[in-house]
Formats: sequence, C-alpha cells, structure tokens
Amino acid sequence: MTATPTPHDPSPAAAAGGVPVRIGLLFHSLTSGNLGVGALTLANMAIAEKAARAAGLDPTFVSIGMDDRDAPELGGGRVATVTINSRSLVSPGGLWRAFGGVDAVLDISGGDSFADIYHPRRFFFVWSTKLMVLARRVPLILPPMTIGPFEQAKYRKLAGFIMTRARATVARDPQSFAVARRLAPRATVAQAADVAFELPYDSRAAERGGATLRVGVNASGLLFHEAETGSNRFGLSIDYAAYTRRLIEALIARGAQVHIVTHCYTRKQPQDDDSRRPDLLAREYPQAIRVPDFPDPVAAKSYISSLDFLVAGRMHACIGAYSSGTPVVPVAYSRKFGGLFGMLGYDTMIPVTGMTDDEALAFTLDALDRRGELAAKEAEGMTRVSAMLDSYRDILGDLFRDLKARR
Repeated sequence: MTATPTPHDPSPAAAAGGVPVRIGLLFHSLTSGNLGVGALTLANMAIAEKAARAAGLDPTFVSIGMDDRDAPELGGGRVATVTINSRSLVSPGGLWRAFGGVDAVLDISGGDSFADIYHPRRFFFVWSTKLMVLARRVPLILPPMTIGPFEQAKYRKLAGFIMTRARATVARDPQSFAVARRLAPRATVAQAADVAFELPYDSRAAERGGATLRVGVNASGLLFHEAETGSNRFGLSIDYAAYTRRLIEALIARGAQVHIVTHCYTRKQPQDDDSRRPDLLAREYPQAIRVPDFPDPVAAKSYISSLDFLVAGRMHACIGAYSSGTPVVPVAYSRKFGGLFGMLGYDTMIPVTGMTDDEALAFTLDALDRRGELAAKEAEGMTRVSAMLDSYRDILGDLFRDLKARR
C-alpha cells in the first residue's frame, strides 16, 4: 500500500461535473505536533473525499480545531482552517458562522477526547462545539473514535444527548461501541476501525530483514513524565522509564540497531513531548540512533515500515507499524489500546496493569523472537480492518447521497 500525493496535498482536485460540497472536519488538525492527530485528519479526509466523489460531489474541506501550531501545516495552506478558542466559541463571526458555512460536519474529537478523563475545559470545548453544530441544523457524524470513559453521571448525560441527536456515531473498538449503546440507546451507532490504518505511505519494507535487526523504540515523553514524577495517573503497573532503559540495553546487548523514534511534539505541554526524551536517551546510549523528528505522519509511517520491530507508547505509532507490516508491541496506558488491537485478534502488548518490569521486558524480547508470527497476524488483521471500515464508508455514502439529492 503505497501513495504519496494524497498525504502531502490533502486538498481535493476539482471533479468534473461534481456538485460542490463543503465538509467541516471538527477536532481534526493540519498543524498538530501529535502525528496521531495528523494521521487521523489525512486518512479521514481521504476516506471522505472518495465517498463524496462516489456520490457525485466535489468536496472541499474546512479543518476546525484547537490552536496547536506545533508542526508545519499539511497541505501548504490549501485547506481552509478555523481555530477553536474561547473567542471563536462566543463570537457570532467565529464558530457559529463557520458551522453555518458547511454542509456537514465530521467530528473525530481528536481520536479520544470525547471522554471526561481529561481536563473539564477540554470536555467543554468538545461538547459545546457539537451542540453548536446541532443548533445550526448541520448533519453531524462522529467518525471512528474512542468514546468514553465517562466517569461522572453529568458527563454521561451530556454525551448521550449529543449522540442521540447526531446523524451517526462510529466507535473504533467494542468497548466504545458498548458505551455509546448504553448512553444513547436510540442513537445510530456503528463500529468500525481507526481510520489511520488507511493512512497512505511510502513503503520501505525492502530495508527489513538485513544482517542487523533494526528495532524501533518510541519513547513516550508522556509516559516518561508520569514515571519520573511518580504521578502515574494512568495506573501503569510497570515503571515505564525503567522498562524503556532496560529494553534499550537488552537490545544493544543482542546486537540490534536501536532506532529511537518520536511521534508527538508540543511546545505548550513539555511533559507530553516526545522529542526531548530521545535526545536524553541518545546521550545515555550513544550506540542508538536518534531518528530526527518526522515532518508529518506520512513520513513517520514510511520510516516505521523500514523497521524489523517496534515497541511504542503512542497508539498511532503502533497503528502505523501494524498497518505497514512492522511487528509491534504497544505499551498500553488506556483501554483504547486493548480495545482497538484486541478486536483484530492482536494481543501482543504490554497491558496497563498485570506485568512487572521483569515480565514486561521478557514479554517484549519474546515477541521480538516471534516477529514473523506477529507480522502474519498483522496481515490477517488488515484484511479485517478494510471490512470494518466499510460500515463507516456506508454512513458517509448515505450522507453524501442525501446532500446531493437536496441540491
């Protein structure tokens, strides 16, 4: 699966004879330093564009998201953008006007932010913008994403209110599907897979299988921060920092070439930044290769496809590996990992709880030895991914045919 033009130029070319349609991409981002969010944006845009064109529409997109600006803008400014902040939320010329200027809204909530486990301010923005779309009487679809958890009753009610009134809600794992069904029993709810599985990339698989193993370690700045400060808000049973260092040492001792890769960059939240930690690890382990920060999610997935094996703490780095045929061991910090990969029959991951540091290290090295078996499981799982995403494509197709009929 190789492609280059779509990811680097997401603006759709004009379709001869197509009826124009303007699609709002809510809580997507073309400038996020979190490459997972960028992967969701590019992949969802590609899926939506194909579905719109199949319905005889000529789509253009508006990316509506928070002011992250941690990375160069994908698409070179050819996709319109609207910033979500306190001012645009209350200004008549802000989000209210933006939502009135689109024919439909696809709201992916950053992949996992439709939940109450983050700061209440984040939930307020995620929820109130959905409400504004509904008030504008614009069709709202929630594409494949994690739904919940919602630990407080008031947030469960608010979430159920939105899903009941949305045109469709699509969960990317069975747990999220169950949450949506429970909170909004009258809603249209479907289950699919994460759209980022279909992010195009330039395959570098030919670089695998050399005399020296190329093993990637995605050292999560977020999990390092939690381990080193002792806060451990995700409740991991392993010491992530100690586990990562021991893993790098074990890989070097085995003669592997260790590639330290990043997948999230942020100036505003240094505790969540992946790029500072690899710099420090590269000083500790000069034998390792500190891979330069990737300019976009396509470059990240392409590089990951060159590795013989990857251990990753960022879910979309794991998805990039899985969907490009690189055997991967995800280091889970929330239920979204187990839900997503578990439904594909892939259970080779470090769970949130249940393993000691010693057990996690032994488990990872055993997986490295079984990488051929894992690659076969990934290939089998990818055939299921495409079939699962058909439910989302069908929902988009119905929406776009309805929009076409109204013209």
